[in-house]
Amino acid sequence: MYALRFNRVLAVAPLLALTACATAPRHINNICSVFDQRDGWFNNWQSAAYRTERKYGVPVPVLMATVRKESGFKGNARPPRTKLLGFIPWKRQSSAYGYSQALDGTWTQYKMESGNWGARRSSFADAVDFVGWYHSKTADTYGVAKNDTYRLYLAYYLGWNGFKRGNWPASVQSYAKATDDMARKYAGQLQGCGG
Repeated sequence: MYALRFNRVLAVAPLLALTACATAPRHINNICSVFDQRDGWFNNWQSAAYRTERKYGVPVPVLMATVRKESGFKGNARPPRTKLLGFIPWKRQSSAYGYSQALDGTWTQYKMESGNWGARRSSFADAVDFVGWYHSKTADTYGVAKNDTYRLYLAYYLGWNGFKRGNWPASVQSYAKATDDMARKYAGQLQGCGG
């Protein structure tokens, strides 16, 4: 009798774990809360973020602020569809997908260069590694400091060619400023949550 109940619990537990991972964390403006909500054995966001920081030298607050701005920590985030004839859902504005909102081509480049062939954009650990890889390449190529969230985000949003041109739209500069502000806020919060 107890063995049957235990087997049922074992069968349901993975489904509950997957369900918990499918929804975005609440209180995304507090990094301690985000990490507390995603501290499982197999899906520990804090461990993944610090592993990426060690690998690429990009600080955790910069990584997390970028992911927050791009997807709001939603693993299945996509850009909205355009409308055909003003009301029929049509194609999406881009191939951006997942936590990092990486485009198909850039994601393929990341997998080739990193050797992370099984990487998925809907996996937080893979997505934050992608963000670290992208920011690190920006730093190495354009001389941007790895803690300069503003300029790193400009390059992330515009792509390397758009960043290189230098005539950044005011709206994108506003996004970059908001991301920089969030990274500073996260950095302050990390002091109090044992990061």
